[in-house]
Amino acid sequence: MSECTIAQQLWQRIFEKGSLEHPDFREKLYVQPGATKEELEELENHLAVELPGELKDFYSVHNGQVWDLGSTCFLRNLTLSPIEQIVEDWEFLNEEFDPDDMEVEKIAPQVKPLLWNPKWVPIASNGGGDHLCIDTDPAESGKFGQVLMFYHDWGYRVPEASGLFEFVELCLKEEDES
Repeated sequence: MSECTIAQQLWQRIFEKGSLEHPDFREKLYVQPGATKEELEELENHLAVELPGELKDFYSVHNGQVWDLGSTCFLRNLTLSPIEQIVEDWEFLNEEFDPDDMEVEKIAPQVKPLLWNPKWVPIASNGGGDHLCIDTDPAESGKFGQVLMFYHDWGYRVPEASGLFEFVELCLKEEDES
């Protein structure tokens, strides 16, 4: 099965799961049409990273959410950033984040020992300064494309999943168990 088909199935499961609790869930997500290949290439060029195939496929289905319409969270407490927001957040984090203002509390061996890495791609936000990031520059024992949270006020950097598809699966399972 191609990754694009998997991405489409994951989006469908997100819609179905959310609709069980809120019948208008899909509409309130305000998802945007999929990103084009050119838009994804521009993102790679701007951030100077290679994006994992899973991320490209996920965004080719829906290019994030329209934030200013009061979007519902797509998973956990996260709103999925459109490409323009990824760029804005990445630029902000690169300009404003001062790693000297925080102490490392826990960084897993799979993550380079940095509090912020310009090779992390902030794809979702909780609205409070924390970002779900795709790691395109893991430590030697890490995996390209692993998913981690960037906490703006806490030096905890541990992979949540080995890739975006696994992260979505974990979130859907968490919600099943609650």
